[in-house]
Amino acid sequence: MQRIAILSVNHQLAPVEVREKVAFASGELANALGHLNNTDGIEACAILSTCNRAEVYAIVDADNTQEILSDYLANTHSIQRAELDPYLSYFEDDDAVTHICHVATGLDSLVLGEPQILGQLKDAYHAAKEADTLNKLLEKLFQHAFSTAKKVRTDTEIGSSPVSVAYCAVKLSEKIFADLAEQTVLLIGAGEMIELCAQHLSQKGVRNMIVANRTVENAEKIASLYGAKAVSLKQFSNIIHEADIIISSTAASVPIIGKGLIETALKLRKHRPMFMLDIAIPRDIEPEVSQLDDVFLYTVDDLQQVVNDNIGSRQKEKALAEEIIIGQNKKFDDWLATLPHEQIVQSYRQSAYHIKNVAVEAALKKLKKGGDSAAIITQLADQLTNKLLHTPFSNIKQVSEEQLAQCEGCVPNIKSKKS
Repeated sequence: MQRIAILSVNHQLAPVEVREKVAFASGELANALGHLNNTDGIEACAILSTCNRAEVYAIVDADNTQEILSDYLANTHSIQRAELDPYLSYFEDDDAVTHICHVATGLDSLVLGEPQILGQLKDAYHAAKEADTLNKLLEKLFQHAFSTAKKVRTDTEIGSSPVSVAYCAVKLSEKIFADLAEQTVLLIGAGEMIELCAQHLSQKGVRNMIVANRTVENAEKIASLYGAKAVSLKQFSNIIHEADIIISSTAASVPIIGKGLIETALKLRKHRPMFMLDIAIPRDIEPEVSQLDDVFLYTVDDLQQVVNDNIGSRQKEKALAEEIIIGQNKKFDDWLATLPHEQIVQSYRQSAYHIKNVAVEAALKKLKKGGDSAAIITQLADQLTNKLLHTPFSNIKQVSEEQLAQCEGCVPNIKSKKS
């Protein structure tokens, strides 16, 4: 029997140095999905990979699902299971449905109720759809999560106050620099997180911003919105010493900022302090940079205190969101209860069409030989009727009186009408 299973490595248990080891690069996702989908016991799958989590969503037909998914995650990233096991969370069936709804609504996020995760979950769904690794049940699960998130957004105030990872990143920088408007900010990357950082910084009065990205055209799209300068990653090492604040969030698989580069930058700055925030997974900035004097290096995990300081209003809405999820999950359970019926109907439909095709093919051969068309059509109709009724009639003769009463509604009541 098919079951829903989710394996998660997320910020609640796993520190950044573990999460970055199990992150999936976007360019590798299609192959990763294909490999998992071809694994014995896996009927369908999707993968979500963000700065705070790497999760595998699967429809499974195996008893040792947790082992299968755990081995897959470890082997894919060349990690020993013993190293990974303490940070794994596993959910199945009802617990899995609740978990994906918590993820979609932001209840499971570092920043309670943050909206970016829903877009990331939709990206994961579309990637699986493009890789052809969804089936009816997994498709329905994602649609259920999306509709639940929409209802929570509509019926609660959990997303009303501007508390996001990007917002918290800017708030954290204010702890280092009293007046952000006087600082030069280097934003590395061109994704949604960087754009949100640029937006919040602009609202704080920052006018001297530089956006660096591998593709300059993407950097220019953000820079043009906030009067910033756009440069390529090849150029940013020449101007990094100008930055008082560096916020980095790229999809690079290895660090793009090393200790030596920052040492050089500090000399050019005459050791004026630099605030650096790495919100990428895997990390963009080598951890050794934190050993340097005059550098304040933070990762996404360091945002927790800022989150706690700004989260009070959203906690009040959490209970209401939980109630909505419970109500929505009841509807999903009702749909699940009808799934076996749909599978039987689908199987019967396939069998009926097979019988039809065989009978029609035989009738067409007879027509080509010049037989009596009326007689052939009548014979075809009789054959189809008898073959389609044979199995239901056999089953009806064997059922109990109570079961027979349930079958009566499936039979159309045809009465002759008098003219």
